[in-house]
Amino acid sequence: MASMASEAPCVSGDACDKRSERLKKLRELHLRRNESRKLNQQQVQEESHQQQLPLNWEAQKERAQRQLATEQRRQECEAQGEDFERQQLLATSAEDADRWERKKRKRNPDPGFSDYSAAQERQYQRLVRQIKPDLEEYRTQRERAGEDLFPTADSLSHGSHRPSEDAISRMVTDVEKQIDKRAKFSRRRCFNDDQDIDYINERNAKFNRKAERFYGKYTGEIKQNLERGTAV
Repeated sequence: MASMASEAPCVSGDACDKRSERLKKLRELHLRRNESRKLNQQQVQEESHQQQLPLNWEAQKERAQRQLATEQRRQECEAQGEDFERQQLLATSAEDADRWERKKRKRNPDPGFSDYSAAQERQYQRLVRQIKPDLEEYRTQRERAGEDLFPTADSLSHGSHRPSEDAISRMVTDVEKQIDKRAKFSRRRCFNDDQDIDYINERNAKFNRKAERFYGKYTGEIKQNLERGTAV
């Protein structure tokens, strides 16, 4: 229809100009429609492709990119003759290291008892986390001591520092809390002198306590009759 209109003779100059302008706008609308149709088809295909991917595709993609970047840095360090592990630790910030450490603790917060050194190390870390530093006191000591605040082997002020009374009181309170907690945590049972002796050794005593815990409410009357001598 547009071609027929374009082939028709012009009646006047103004009418011909108007028709040419309208035909130009019509061609622009056709081009925009075709472009929009093409973009819509591309978006539909992309959305269909995203739906077919696994749910953790973004995480897998990021992990693969990190592994690729790590392998490239390793190769660069090997080419330059440097230690890759050392360079990686130097490039890791304190916030990232702390975040990774918290993530490790969250995965396995209590690995259980392995040896006494590991238990002592866990207790030390727990006590360190409970420390609340006094920044004002630290600034005061730094201004008073100067370079002697961090003594070296050549420093003459080694051993001259005396803690404040508040620090000593906090240490005593903390030690008392540890002793109290250790006493409550102990599973040792105190011996009761007034308790009836119905066992021949420690193993038999444990068995009797277990039997009493499970069957005591059923055998209590029979046991009392035997003790009184009125059992049938």
